[in-house]
Amino acid sequence: MGDFEVGAVPEDSGAEPAEATGRLRIDLLGPVRARRGGAPLDIGPVRRQAVLTVLILRMERLVTHQQLLDGVWGTDPPGTGRRVLPSYVYPLRKALDVPGARPAESLIRSEHGGYRFVPGGARTDISQLAEQAVGARRAKAAGELATALDHCTRALRLFRGEPLPGLPGPFADAERQHLAQRRRTLHEQRVECLVLLGRYTDALDDLMDVPTAEPYDEPLAALRMRALYGSGRQAEALTAYQETRDSLLDELGVEPGEELRRVHQGVLRRDDLLLLGQAARQRAAGSASALEQPPAGRNELPGDTACLVGRDAELALLTAPVPAGAVSVAAVDGTAGIGKTALVVRAAWMLRDQYPDGCLFVDLHAYGAAHESLRPQRALHRLLRAVNSADGDLPDDLDELVTAWRAATSSLRLLLVVDDARGAEQVRTLLPAGPGSRVLVASRQRLSGLDADLRLTVEPLSTGEAVTLLTHLLGETRAEREPAAAHELARRCGGLPLALRIMGARLQSRPYWTLAHLVDRMSDDARRLGELRAGDRSVEAAFLMSYDQLAPELRRAFRALGLSPTAGFDALTPAVMLGRSREDTEDLLERLVDASLLQQPQPGRYRLHDLVRDHTCRLAATAPEESAADRVAVLLLYTAAGRIASDWGPEGFPTGPDVSGSPFPRWLEAAAWLDAAGGELVDVVAYAAAAGEHDLACWIAESVVDHLVRQGRFHECRAALEVALPCADLAADRRMSSSLRNCMATADIYQGRFRQGHAWSADALRLARRQGDLREQARAIAGLGATKRATGRTAEAVAHLSEVVDLAARLDDDWLAGMANCNLGAISDQQGQHEEALAYYATSLAFAEKIGRPRMISKTLCFAAEACLALGRHAVARTLLGRAAGLAREVADPQLRAVSLSLLGAAEHGQGDLRLAVALHHEALSTLTEHTSTPLEAEVRRRLGNTYAAAGRSAEATRQFRIARSLTGAEEQSCPSSLSVNNPSTR
Repeated sequence: MGDFEVGAVPEDSGAEPAEATGRLRIDLLGPVRARRGGAPLDIGPVRRQAVLTVLILRMERLVTHQQLLDGVWGTDPPGTGRRVLPSYVYPLRKALDVPGARPAESLIRSEHGGYRFVPGGARTDISQLAEQAVGARRAKAAGELATALDHCTRALRLFRGEPLPGLPGPFADAERQHLAQRRRTLHEQRVECLVLLGRYTDALDDLMDVPTAEPYDEPLAALRMRALYGSGRQAEALTAYQETRDSLLDELGVEPGEELRRVHQGVLRRDDLLLLGQAARQRAAGSASALEQPPAGRNELPGDTACLVGRDAELALLTAPVPAGAVSVAAVDGTAGIGKTALVVRAAWMLRDQYPDGCLFVDLHAYGAAHESLRPQRALHRLLRAVNSADGDLPDDLDELVTAWRAATSSLRLLLVVDDARGAEQVRTLLPAGPGSRVLVASRQRLSGLDADLRLTVEPLSTGEAVTLLTHLLGETRAEREPAAAHELARRCGGLPLALRIMGARLQSRPYWTLAHLVDRMSDDARRLGELRAGDRSVEAAFLMSYDQLAPELRRAFRALGLSPTAGFDALTPAVMLGRSREDTEDLLERLVDASLLQQPQPGRYRLHDLVRDHTCRLAATAPEESAADRVAVLLLYTAAGRIASDWGPEGFPTGPDVSGSPFPRWLEAAAWLDAAGGELVDVVAYAAAAGEHDLACWIAESVVDHLVRQGRFHECRAALEVALPCADLAADRRMSSSLRNCMATADIYQGRFRQGHAWSADALRLARRQGDLREQARAIAGLGATKRATGRTAEAVAHLSEVVDLAARLDDDWLAGMANCNLGAISDQQGQHEEALAYYATSLAFAEKIGRPRMISKTLCFAAEACLALGRHAVARTLLGRAAGLAREVADPQLRAVSLSLLGAAEHGQGDLRLAVALHHEALSTLTEHTSTPLEAEVRRRLGNTYAAAGRSAEATRQFRIARSLTGAEEQSCPSSLSVNNPSTR
């Protein structure tokens, strides 16, 4: 159906990206559904959906109880009358409202005598339909037919079948009919735009798919006659009129109306202007100029693909108007199998009518076999023959051929498509000279040396677009029978059209295969590429052609990329594998980006397409010794980063690799590098474990604990440790068995899970004693002391921590000594012995200053400041906390910064500056994230409530106290907030 297929469009075409906005979206142009942030919501059975539909479609007005009953139940109302309505509205509120919303914040508000859906509370496809319809009308009235066509297309894509199917009640029945009519009107408007634009074949195809078309539908019959006439099929247009007239007489007993009779007369008189509008004027202009010009040139364009999905934006760019007095060049690049050729060929067919002197196509076969590659001389011979130069007169010298080509095309307006180009120099020799000519170039290589007006990189299809293409290839019946499998199959193909077409071909030739069966066959990443093969088409073969064209140093770099343990990486990751500088490696990566083998989602960060990554892994497997060395090099890089970024410092890791020669000069650079890895640090540990690098898996998991914990990423921390723990039994470094358990205790204590933390510490102590490891014993005892203190067993806590102080002195471990003293000070503080606490804190601070770890210094200052606040020394506390807050900001520790700011607010409160105190408490709250300790937030809110109360703002104070009480577990923590989130026993 031309470039538009109602049944083959992304399900959310024209929709806002709900995943990005998190807004509520409700769709009615098909089965009723609701989603928030991309996640589907359960809105219940059809009658409840019918209630929601009434509220949505009358969003601007109050819907009375009686209107709801009449609209949904009609003449058969429930026996309980309007009392039944809350049982439908309440579950709708529960499903649609954000969690925790109060009745006054609900999207469905109860008002006197009825309900109202809050205007703007949800984005609907109905509102989008109205927007597109208005846009179509305005554009058509302004003569902007292409824009009007686009609006109609987008509007029709919103329909996902029959609107509101299965919904009961008179209201739904009426709306179904109303929406069906709107859909038919949009179809008519779209077809008329196609006719007026001269796209008669597309118009005829569209008319075949107009829903519920009747044989005596006069507007559609008129459009069909106009499209047939425009296609040069006058006789068929007259036959179509007669068939419609017969149907009208037989079915309705009436003659055709005035409009259809007028079109009939126009066909008889060959009234182009009446029937074809703008296209007729262009045809007339073309006929006049044809008297003065030679016959139109030849069209060598290959056939257009039947289904091109998800490329509307690219097509709009490629077919946009260009300056009339120059040769316009558009360069399209992308990885193998991405659909570059299909895109430029579709664009060329859309542009063909603008280039009467010829539409030429040349395939340079740059990535084919050597004997297939087309030399510039041969390409120019073909092009010159296409514009009617005599073959016998053609020279063989390249310079002479270029001169002849430019002379031959200087007066012509040509469209030239150059496919599979490898370099800019190949294309430059083929550029025509005629003003107004246009050249579309497709290449796997980014042709930076080519002067182009437009450069376009073709990206993989989204999963929704990929499902659409797969559905087109398989047919709706087969694809819709297994929607989840179709979605997964599309995802595993990585949005690569070549892969999707191969999958479609395999399933077409094996009708007894289910989609789930093929998904299962592709579940193994190592096997996936082998499945993407059909006949002479293979995704891996396409990738291999690109690889074979690389210089040796680029091949070596490309193989290394497959061994990156994370999907995204910077230049440093392959640099350590290649033994090159970061700058040299970045140059290699940029050249691979230019070759469309590597993606660059943001400056300085790179990633491989999933299928390309599979290919690099297979290439790396052919050089096992090289791969093993690369793997160890990159895992050592992560170990170094974690140890240098840790508050414990590299010297605090007594076993494992020496990281003194790492590329990270300071902890700040190491922490920033780990931050860039995002949530993939767990993948690094899993990668090491899967590769059998057991020691490295343990070392990395141990080293990143402090980095993850201080950011509140407890789930990732625990996941990394759980992956590494089985490796500890297989590692050569026997310290790992106890160390990883101490790390698990760390994560639990930070979260206030003291019982679990105690169990891990006790287990670590047992193993450390068996191994005679005093350092891990000391850390395990410190963990026991922290859990005892937190649970009120003060005497046992003091005994444990005093033992840690002795062990730290024997081990010369300043970090452990400082933390143990800080914990002892906290116990004294809890017992009201604030002066004694300050003495412990002074000792702890001396150790912290000695080893120069800013986070440890900031924590200790917070503890000391809390003791000063208890003693009423607000000015001293303010000084300490100002420094602590600055250090917390420097180390990017949100929890520590929240503690320091909130305590600083308490100091300002004590000094009498209540306004500044409120501001500091609010700033503390703003630093909290979804990962932050709940007890910390509760404590900050209690302090804020106290300050509001002191300022006489009782309503705000009450609200903060209420929120603090509601926070899960907030009242179960027995230790002060600064201690609960900055526990000094942990790493």
